[in-house]
Amino acid sequence: MYAEERQQEILRAARDAGRVDVVTLAERFGVTTETIRRDLTALERAGVLRRVHGGAIPVERLGFEPALAARDEVMTAEKERIAKAALAELPEDGSVVVDAGSTTSRLVQALPADRELTVVVNSPPLATVLAARPNLTVLMLGGRVRGRTLATVEDWAIQQLSQLNVDVAFMATNGCSVAKGLTTPDPAEAAIKRAMIACADRAVLLADHTKFSGTYLARFATLGEIDVVITDAGLDPDQAAALAAAGPEVVRA
Repeated sequence: MYAEERQQEILRAARDAGRVDVVTLAERFGVTTETIRRDLTALERAGVLRRVHGGAIPVERLGFEPALAARDEVMTAEKERIAKAALAELPEDGSVVVDAGSTTSRLVQALPADRELTVVVNSPPLATVLAARPNLTVLMLGGRVRGRTLATVEDWAIQQLSQLNVDVAFMATNGCSVAKGLTTPDPAEAAIKRAMIACADRAVLLADHTKFSGTYLARFATLGEIDVVITDAGLDPDQAAALAAAGPEVVRA
């Protein structure tokens, strides 16, 4: 097993159990405790775990929200596959809204050069990337910019979304479950996500498999409000079936 694969399994175990300890992980993976400590250090630097005596705790349990830059360094191959699969959901022409997030940013980078689209975003970095594409009309939602996610939030953005009708909303999430729906740590960001889904004919969730093991403070949608969930092959087949039974089509890229 490669270090990155082991670290992904460690992160999943921490989110499932609420914490992990070094000795148990070393026995599980058949490696030294020093190797596990290096793994935990790498995951802490990525902003998804916090080291504690003898082990680590997922940041969401401590009330932290990983910064966008930290999340962008995790599950990179899976996010690339998800973004490529999401291209099949683009309209031939028309309009889309793209939520701020590390996976949706890869969708933005992969948009085909020959497609004429109006793209609405609430992320200054995504707007900058899109503005260089002459075939796109880019609309940037105004509002307060959250430093942690670089997303615009609050009334200005919500009012603008209330006046729009788009074909597809490409959504990001921090957590997702059948029981709790789609959740995120910040209520202001949840309100923007809710307004994005409301203004779209169809909603497509882009989320790697680790997002299906955590629940956060603010719910912004139920699975019944999502048309398609695009995730990666790391999602357990039984979990994928449970998600599909709740309403959306589930694609494991």
